[in-house]
Amino acid sequence: MKDTRIRKLMLGATGSLALTGMFIGACGGDDDTPKSTPAVQTQAATTAPGGAASPTGGAAATLATDSGAANLRALLTAQLQEHVYLAGTATGAALGGRAEEFAAAGKSLDANSVDLSKSIESVYGADAGKAFLDLWRKHIGFFVDYTTGKATNDTAKVEKARTDLDGYRADFGAFIASANPNLPKQAVADELKPHVETLFAAIDAQAAKDPAAFDKLRAAAAHMPHTAETLAGGIAKQFPDKFKGNVSGPGSALRSGLTAQLQEHVFLAGTATGAALGGRNDEFMAAAKALDANSVDLSKSIESVYGADAGKAFLDLWRKHIGFFVDYTTGKATKDDAKVEKARKDLDGYRADFGAFIASANPNLPKQAVADELTPHVATLFAAIDAQAAKDPTAFDKLRLAASHMPHTANTLAGGITKQFPQKFGS
Repeated sequence: MKDTRIRKLMLGATGSLALTGMFIGACGGDDDTPKSTPAVQTQAATTAPGGAASPTGGAAATLATDSGAANLRALLTAQLQEHVYLAGTATGAALGGRAEEFAAAGKSLDANSVDLSKSIESVYGADAGKAFLDLWRKHIGFFVDYTTGKATNDTAKVEKARTDLDGYRADFGAFIASANPNLPKQAVADELKPHVETLFAAIDAQAAKDPAAFDKLRAAAAHMPHTAETLAGGIAKQFPDKFKGNVSGPGSALRSGLTAQLQEHVFLAGTATGAALGGRNDEFMAAAKALDANSVDLSKSIESVYGADAGKAFLDLWRKHIGFFVDYTTGKATKDDAKVEKARKDLDGYRADFGAFIASANPNLPKQAVADELTPHVATLFAAIDAQAAKDPTAFDKLRLAASHMPHTANTLAGGITKQFPQKFGS
C-alpha cells in the first residue's frame, strides 16, 4: 500500500456463497444472539435531558435539542441508519466471498436489531419488543435471500425476496398501527418502500461490482432519518407527557441531521480503512469518495449556520483529520510504528485546532470542551482500525462503539448552536 495512493484516494478532494445458513448462524436464535455493544447505553446516557457532559445547557437548548421528543428522534435516527450501514457491509462481504467478515458484520447487525427492539420495549413493553425483534429479523432474512439470489444468479429467488419484502412492509405497518393509532398501517408500509428499494439498489450495485455501490448505500441510509422522524412523531403524539417538545422543530432537526452525518462519517471511514487494510483498492477508492461526499455535506451544514467561509474552513480542517487517520492506517499496514505514533500526535493536535475553530464561531462551545469531546472519537476509531489490521472479528463491534459516540457529539454541537441562535433553532 503506497502512502501517496492512500492519501489521494481517501481525501479525494473534491461466486456463490451459502448466505442464508451462515447468516442465520451469525444472527438468529436466542443462544447465538450476541450481547449488545455499549452503543445504546452510550446513546441513552447522552440523550438524557440536561446531561452534565454537554458544555451547552440553557433553557432554550434543553427545550429544542434535549427534549424527550428530540432525544427519541435522534436515537432512532442513529439506530436505523446503523442498520443500513451494517446490512450493506454484510451483503458486500457476502457478495465478495469474505465469509469471516460477513459473519462478524452479521453479528453486529443483529446487535443493532436487539438495540432497536429495546427502544420499542422502552415505550410499549417487553412483549412488543420481542414481537418487533422477530419481525425485524424476518425482514433481514429476506434481504439475505435477495443477496443469495444475486450471488447465484437465481432470478426466481430474487423475485421471491422482492415479494416477501413487499408483504413484510404490510405486516410491519400492521404491527406498528396496532400499537399506535397515530401511525396508520398503510402510511408505515409506504414509509418502508424507499428503504427496501434503495437497499435493493445498493445490493445490485455490490453484485455488479459497480463503484457507485457506496453512493447507493448512502442513499439508502439517507432515508432513515425521515423514518425516524415519522416514528418518533407518532410516538410523541401518543405519549406527549413522556416525549415533550417538538419532534420536527428546527432544533430537533439540527440534532438529528448532525447525528446522521457524523455517524455516517465513522461508518464510511471504517469501511474505507477496512478495504485498504484488506488490499481491496477499488472498494477503498469508492468508499473514500463517499467519505469525502459526507465531509462536503457536513461542511454545508456548517455553512448553513455560519456562512460560506466557515463552511470552507471546516471542510479543510475536517479533511485534514481524515488524512491523519490515513497516516495511522498506512502505518498499521506497513508496520511503521513511527508513522503510527506521529498520526496519534497529529490527531491530538487536531483536536485542539478543531476546538479553537468551533470556539471562534460559537462562545457556547469552549475550545477545551470541544477538544475533549473529540477524544473518544479518535480513540475508538483507532481501536477499530487496530482490530481491522489484526483481522480481529470484534472489529465491527469496535466500529459500532466508535459510531455510538457521534450522537453525543451531535447533541453537543446542536445544543451550542441552538443556544447561540435560539430564534432559529429554539423550538
